[in-house]
Amino acid sequence: MKDFKVLIIVVIIVVVLVLLALGLEWLKSERTARPGESTAPYDLVTTFKEDAETSRAFTWFTGAPGAEGRLEVVKGKSAAFTAGNVLKVQAIDSVIKTDDGKRGVHKAVVTGLEPGTLYTYRAGSGKEGEWSTAATFTTAEADSDSVTFINVTDSQGETAADFKLWGNTLDKAFQTFPAAKFIVHNGDLTEEPEDSGAWDDFFGNVQGWVPGIPLMPVTGNHDEVDGKAASFTSHFNLPDNGDPEAIAGTSYSFDYGPVHVTVLNTESHLKSQAKWLKKDLALTDKPWKIVALHRPAYGGNMYKKLEDWTEIFDKYGVDLVLQGHNHEYSRSYPLLAGKVVPEGGNSASTGGGTVYVVTNASGAKFNEKKEDQYYHQVHFQNNKQMYAGITVSGNTLTFQAYDVDGNKLDEFLLEH
Repeated sequence: MKDFKVLIIVVIIVVVLVLLALGLEWLKSERTARPGESTAPYDLVTTFKEDAETSRAFTWFTGAPGAEGRLEVVKGKSAAFTAGNVLKVQAIDSVIKTDDGKRGVHKAVVTGLEPGTLYTYRAGSGKEGEWSTAATFTTAEADSDSVTFINVTDSQGETAADFKLWGNTLDKAFQTFPAAKFIVHNGDLTEEPEDSGAWDDFFGNVQGWVPGIPLMPVTGNHDEVDGKAASFTSHFNLPDNGDPEAIAGTSYSFDYGPVHVTVLNTESHLKSQAKWLKKDLALTDKPWKIVALHRPAYGGNMYKKLEDWTEIFDKYGVDLVLQGHNHEYSRSYPLLAGKVVPEGGNSASTGGGTVYVVTNASGAKFNEKKEDQYYHQVHFQNNKQMYAGITVSGNTLTFQAYDVDGNKLDEFLLEH
């Protein structure tokens, strides 16, 4: 009798596991339609690569690995690409082998644009019927002393439902911060970097935003695995000014208005990046310095391997470090040399230390709240997707963090 009961329990467990596996496959099957051999663009995204005031970069995939890519840009809000003033750019085309076959990768940069100007563009093969839907973008204003941008992290999806949550997070972020000029994503965009369907869902759920608003990504431990990050880097056309020893596209920097943003890769080449980081921060003349990385120097816990980096942050007056990885919300006191700055300090550039933030997660996965540490000023787990808006205006930086229900959960100011 006892053996029979054990057998029944084992059978029930097996049935449950089979049903769970079938359910996961069903969720995955609900994904964005696969591209097949079509030359129609998909996974379209814009980024900064050169001067944000006069240029813009783009990346898109096609299902036909032999297809050529072209970009057409016109000034103003117009879908007419027949006039003589159309800017035509030949893309750099390559092929990547995915788990769903070979795909065409197309990257283009348009330069010589006017600052603070609206443009309309389309990407495709150059043949009728093989163009993307026309989208618009606006170049950065010249010599502006203000900017707002959005910070998110760890969308890290596996299923179609996961990526719908990520898309909803970005929708809510732009509802709250409609003037945002770009997005910084702090890494772990998908769970499995070789899952091409996950990338299609990642981009497919935010096509209302990322064809026109630059998405600047950080490399996470689910983006670079075993020293490889080809799937991640193939999807973005990023500045080539990073650490020459690191994987191209995993470390870089860019300017927008009064802000200098340095993007670092916590997954490899830490020492060579430290050398590059010194040069990068020393050369900028922007009043505000922000660093974006994945594993936190000071988050829910500390990544000890980043101690060399934090010393450089202190030396060169980094104001704010945006982080990911921990899937919880944390914000440090201003820190200098690993210690909390006494009350009254403002920002790194005035000797007041650097603030380190993890903006929880923008996808489905959350971790249990870790133990409070001496450096935590705000630390919680609300188990809801979150996003932050960062506004720099003159000598003030304002950071505001929200959940997807519209509740403001944290806010702080830094002043120079």
